[in-house]
Order: sequence, then C-alpha cells, then structure tokens
Amino acid sequence: MATYLTGDAAADALLDSDLNALLIGMVLDQQVPMEKAFSGPAVIAERMGGRFDVATIAALPEDEFVAVCAQKPAIHRFPGSMGKRVHQVCRVLVEQYDGRAENVWVDAESGMEVKQALMSLPGFGAEKATHH
Repeated sequence: MATYLTGDAAADALLDSDLNALLIGMVLDQQVPMEKAFSGPAVIAERMGGRFDVATIAALPEDEFVAVCAQKPAIHRFPGSMGKRVHQVCRVLVEQYDGRAENVWVDAESGMEVKQALMSLPGFGAEKATHH
C-alpha cells in the first residue's frame, strides 16, 4: 500500500516501509501541516546517517537528539518539545516494545485496545489515538 502524506516520494517510501517512522510522524502531527509532520522521520534519518533507527535515537542523550531536531530547517515548529517527545517515544519503543511500533498494538483484540495501547505512549492523548 502506497502512502501519500508528504508530497516527497522518499519520505512517503520511508513511512510505507517503517512503522516506527509512521508512528513518529503521528507524534509530530500537531500544530504543523500534516506534510511537515510526516516528513519529520525522513529528515531525522537523513541527519542521522541515512537510517531511521529508534534504538539509535533512544541511545542518544536527549539534548543531543533535540539538537538534531532543531537544525535548520527544524523538524517541527516546536523542535525542543517535539524533539523531546520523539526521543521519549523511541525510548518507550526500545524499552517496552523491542524497538518495533507494531508491537504496541499487535496483541490488541479490538479497536479500543489499539486506542488504549497508543494512549500509553508519550504524546498520544485520546484525540490523537482516535484520529489516526
């Protein structure tokens, strides 16, 4: 299934091939255009050696990762707070879900359980968990 969220073929291909990148795009999808939010994982990957790797992100000191996010052009209009949020989500993915976004919801038996699983992540309130 092809994703067309960003207007950039490479960024959309990353979202198609990497559920971690798609989940982080969802994290960034607030107070910026959707295209900007979902392009964020590709920008992060480019700045971190070409791969979007939640374990590498999680292993960085938070302030170093925020600096990556704040480089011009910043990944979000609030690069500090959103960089911290992305770092937090990556740490949770690594520590609780074997570094794989799909493990957040793989055992869910209903839409409500998927929603509850997403709401357990930093930055996913009821509205965001339901909207996406």
